[in-house]
Amino acid sequence: MSWLGLLLVGVGIADLAYSVRPTKVVPEVVGAFAAVLLGLFAGLTAGADIVALLLVAVAVVAWGQTVSRGFGGGSPWVPLVVLGSAMTAAVAFSGLAGAPNGPLRSWLDGLALPLLAGMAPDRFLLLLGAVLVQLSTGNVLVRLVLAVTGTVNPTRSGGEGGPETRLKGGRLLGPMERVLILGLGLAGHVTAASLVVAAKGLLRFPELSSRREQEQIHQLTEYFLVGSFVSWLVALGALALLVT
Repeated sequence: MSWLGLLLVGVGIADLAYSVRPTKVVPEVVGAFAAVLLGLFAGLTAGADIVALLLVAVAVVAWGQTVSRGFGGGSPWVPLVVLGSAMTAAVAFSGLAGAPNGPLRSWLDGLALPLLAGMAPDRFLLLLGAVLVQLSTGNVLVRLVLAVTGTVNPTRSGGEGGPETRLKGGRLLGPMERVLILGLGLAGHVTAASLVVAAKGLLRFPELSSRREQEQIHQLTEYFLVGSFVSWLVALGALALLVT
């Protein structure tokens, strides 16, 4: 699963770079370059691995470009198809991947950190990619699904046809929530992770029930539920990859 891990690393770094400095092309190029460099550091230098690294770089750039166009008035479903197809291909052809070793294995073997010391390089790549995706990429996926489904926040509407879909604090709380769920799940505390989900619903309940207009209540509830479930699925999907 090293190819999948590198793909997630590239996408995660690209989205993080864009959140820090939203410029054209540069973030996805940074993500693609980081994925390829990490793959070489892991000793993935066989013929099939080199081809895979190039395809991962192309997929990361395609993801960044289609996300920008999707939010710029294009089709928001396109980047979802791009990422889904790339992940499916990485899993389907994972049997062709070489065993990652190289300097990465030596580095892991020499770590004093118990959680990572001696970890298999392919699992480390998958873990790193899964964690990075919980950050900015998770927020991007939530916004894309909300756009695809036409789900808008009625309290942030900028007028007809121009809804503002940013939640107050959501860009920070979402990543924190997903990382916490992933961490608790990996530690074996699934019940504690479910409490995080329940706590979010309780915290949002006063906001959902304070609206006077019934239609607005329904719209806000739908917006909260769709966004929350997509965010949770990002964390749970990453957890499923790591525990299988």
